[in-house]
Amino acid sequence: MRAAAFWKAVTLDRSDFLESLIALFDQRGIRYCVIGGQGVNAYAEPLVSLDLHLVIAVDQIDEAARLLESQFAVERFPHSLNIAAAGSNLRVQVQTDPRYFPFVDRAACREVLGIELPVASVEDVLQGKIWAASDSTRRPTKRRKDLLDIERILENYPHLRDRVPPALLSTLS
Repeated sequence: MRAAAFWKAVTLDRSDFLESLIALFDQRGIRYCVIGGQGVNAYAEPLVSLDLHLVIAVDQIDEAARLLESQFAVERFPHSLNIAAAGSNLRVQVQTDPRYFPFVDRAACREVLGIELPVASVEDVLQGKIWAASDSTRRPTKRRKDLLDIERILENYPHLRDRVPPALLSTLS
């Protein structure tokens, strides 16, 4: 089974949610990039997840939000838009925290579980994971996964180790 078909099967995406989302962005020229765990998957041995985290170019976030609301179920939170579609367990989160906006300009196309998508640079993906792992308001299980993702990046890009704060490095094996 190809990676994209496997991901589609795992997310039970019977509605072609991912394809529809990407097509919508492409048709409207919305610039975005993948971050989070799927971003890590573009640089390390992939792990399966139902989540897809994105960042949209700051000058297009309002337009993108209107487009998304016209096509999908959208929940607004202080630093994200959560997007869902009937017939899919894929969970898409658009990050609206301003720290992430510059990531879009440094993104490049990479394969994410069998699909070519714009992905934040490895340095930016790592920085996002550092922010997430350092956020004491996140659930402990999420923070442990963030630490695992940092470790996965460092296995393949050991020269980035000096970017990780000592307090986080000391928790890695």
